[in-house]
Amino acid sequence: MRLDEVTWRWNDYAVPANDIDLRRNVRQLGELLGQTLKRQGGDQLFELVEEVRLEVRKIAENKKSKSQIEQRLENISAEQIIELVRAFNNFFNLANIAEQVHRARILQEQEGSSGSWLTQAIDRIQTAKNNGQFSSTELAEWLSQLSIRPVFTAHPTEAARRSVLSKLTKIGELLGTNSTQSDSISPTVLTQLAETIDLLWQTDELRLGQPEPLDEAVNALYYLDDLFTNTVPEVLTELEQHLSKLDFTPTLDWRPLRFGTWIGGDRDGNPNVTAEVTKSAIVLQTGHFIRVLLRQLDELRQSLSVSTRLVDVSAELLKSVETDLKLLPEIEARFRRINAEEPYRLKATAIRHKLLLTQKRHAENKAHEPGRDYQSTKDLLADLELMAKSLSQNQGLLIANGQLAKLIRTVKAFGLTHAVMDVREHAKAHQYLLEQMIPNFNQNQIIALLNDQQFEKNFDPTNLDADAKRTWQSFKAIAELIDKFGSEVIETYIISMTRSAKDVFAAVIIARAAGLIKIDESTNAVRAAIGFAPLLETTTELESAAQILEELLSNELYRKIVKSRGDMQEIMLGYSDSNKDAGITTSQWQIHKAQRVLRDVAKRYGVRLRIFHGRGGSVGRGGGPTYDALIALPYGTVDGQIKMTEQGEVISDKYGLPALARENLELTLAGALEATILNRKPRQSENSLSAWSETMDLVSQNAFKSYKELLQDSNLPDYFYQSTPVEQLGNLFLGSRPSNRPGEKQGLESLRAIPWVFGWTQSRQIIPGWYGVGSGLKAAREAGQTKMLRQMLTDWHFFKTFISNVEMTVAKTDLETAANYVSTLVKPELHYIFEKIRAEFKLTVDELLKLTKSKRILDKQPILARTLQVRETYLAPLHLLQVSLLKKVRSNNPQAADPALIRGLLLTINGVAAGLRNTG
Repeated sequence: MRLDEVTWRWNDYAVPANDIDLRRNVRQLGELLGQTLKRQGGDQLFELVEEVRLEVRKIAENKKSKSQIEQRLENISAEQIIELVRAFNNFFNLANIAEQVHRARILQEQEGSSGSWLTQAIDRIQTAKNNGQFSSTELAEWLSQLSIRPVFTAHPTEAARRSVLSKLTKIGELLGTNSTQSDSISPTVLTQLAETIDLLWQTDELRLGQPEPLDEAVNALYYLDDLFTNTVPEVLTELEQHLSKLDFTPTLDWRPLRFGTWIGGDRDGNPNVTAEVTKSAIVLQTGHFIRVLLRQLDELRQSLSVSTRLVDVSAELLKSVETDLKLLPEIEARFRRINAEEPYRLKATAIRHKLLLTQKRHAENKAHEPGRDYQSTKDLLADLELMAKSLSQNQGLLIANGQLAKLIRTVKAFGLTHAVMDVREHAKAHQYLLEQMIPNFNQNQIIALLNDQQFEKNFDPTNLDADAKRTWQSFKAIAELIDKFGSEVIETYIISMTRSAKDVFAAVIIARAAGLIKIDESTNAVRAAIGFAPLLETTTELESAAQILEELLSNELYRKIVKSRGDMQEIMLGYSDSNKDAGITTSQWQIHKAQRVLRDVAKRYGVRLRIFHGRGGSVGRGGGPTYDALIALPYGTVDGQIKMTEQGEVISDKYGLPALARENLELTLAGALEATILNRKPRQSENSLSAWSETMDLVSQNAFKSYKELLQDSNLPDYFYQSTPVEQLGNLFLGSRPSNRPGEKQGLESLRAIPWVFGWTQSRQIIPGWYGVGSGLKAAREAGQTKMLRQMLTDWHFFKTFISNVEMTVAKTDLETAANYVSTLVKPELHYIFEKIRAEFKLTVDELLKLTKSKRILDKQPILARTLQVRETYLAPLHLLQVSLLKKVRSNNPQAADPALIRGLLLTINGVAAGLRNTG
């Protein structure tokens, strides 16, 4: 089951019999919340909440008119509205954390019976190997290239504040301590839960102001810290143990899992991310890494009491310790004395001091002192591996392969800077800088500039204006950071809105001027400190993917750059903007086809491809189950290398609890392993793939036509802004990046994908997740392709995953709720747009039911269907209040709106996001 595949109610909680633990936990949390409401707001508040809850249930059961509850809500004060909304919001939050704890329990039970995701994946690989599908040599080569990188993005869409999330995590931990066999929570735990729920009630859900990029960095670091301490060591140890069954022995430089971040490096449309912010973010990350590593190192130092009186130690280690003691006078005399015959402890102590000096050096911006601090992860690993080597050679193999090996694996996964940062900038920024440098510059000059080795010598940044200088300083900051932290601090420069290879070449030219690319004049050899990744975001660029890569790799200088980077070319695919541009069907299909042609072009040039999937949290932005998404990728496109963004509420859902963090990492690793090893060749015949592709082309063309007709309606912008609360997004202060691209005309074109999905989701229209699908499926069915479509649904992972995700979104769509937004907030002359949406939705539902041979949506997922149905009961008052508040706020001058009304409105947005477990 997924996180939202569990049903719940407040007091009359209804779930399947085997989910009794979840029912009990939600009932208990609901009772505790009721007690909090009485303590904090009195009996009057508790009775109001109960009244509204029961009245809405009567509406759902067709026992009462909606107008009666609407009238009741109209007559309560703004202060009562705020408390009412907060009560429902807090219940959603409590129910959500109970679901997460329940899921963790189920996972533990499943792992005991059927094994972990990794176990199952390894078993399938072993079976394929035994059947002769590949040799041991091939398998070892593929495994050695494994490199999976979840990337935390710089624009979180998490509606909940960190202060709220930390208390929910505490509640989750307390629930997790309660025995699953117990019918009641222990008095001690009950008291702690009550205290935490009171604290939750007294914590403001809304942010006071716009977060800065470094605030976002701190938020992500909480998760990285927890992953370092609680999850990654165990997952990587399990991975190596499983792979040993396949006779795979990793090399010292094997790093199958790495973590990445955009936070502090994503400049595209965010003026708040400057070169100084990037440098500060890296220092902040390093400080966090050292802090969590020191805790693990102290445990290791306590354990490694190996005495030279009892066992030999390598001469290399002894010499290293002797050098450390000379260079590090800070090491206390006490340790030098009591650990004189315990060189591993002395070495661990020296490592500890070097880490502290590294942290201090970066905080004070001082130069590296060899032997006294660490310049890079490589230096740190060398010290740890020196200890492991000595142990292995001197009767300590089990010790070396235990706690020390686990720490080494974890350090490899995170690195000295805790995560590898990507830097991203819009293609227009590079062109603008070159225009500043070269009079009458145009794109046709790019190739000449690329081959002009005198350009960087003549480059003078002193006359650049502020915008161009900002771009230039970014490249100089990258060079400075690589010099200070080593080559892995920033590995990739991403060019968003890449239209052609020339957009990448422009960034290369500037990087060369900044010293990031060096060309030996005598040998013409190239050394590149960073790689370059075009970001293909709209369908036009996705359709041109092969041509763009062909132009890049056919350029002699650029091909040398790629070679100097290990013959690895990264390409990023944008799910969000392509969806907004063309609708979900065409977006998903064009991304799938782009991967196929990119794979083929890269292979022709002898280059390995690393595809970076820019997936969001919602289905409309590429979201959905990670494992299914990996298995559904075109054959041969993973090849051990993959990056995926982790965004917003997805981060807290995946990594908020250790058990769920472990499951999600295992899912990702298992999916990548299977995609790499078991999906290297077509799983179907060439004829079948060709026929399915033709049918999918037909579906896509007609879905695109339907979506474009809606998008090109000149009244759609007004309809969108009137029927959704999207104008309030900025007041929620979700992130440091503006919701519109700066410098562009305000409208749908400049609106970013996150607020686009956010608005439609809040009003329950959710068109980014399904619009056009019905038209596409109908066209294929009327063309006589019903049998083909059903075969695709059964045998084609891509199509099966696509339909499953669309079904999920359709189930969350509620046009009856949306109709209230439209009738109350939208001018009558625009209502015809809603009728278009209603018609396409009905068509989509009808076509999905025909395709799946079902009587209702999610017919084959009854638990999930019931979950969503029950949640509607508690979402309904939030939607009613949101519409009422929007009407009141919009009826007055926004500047003169009652702050209490605005606050209530923003709280309803938080509540709907919590109820749907999704923002944008």
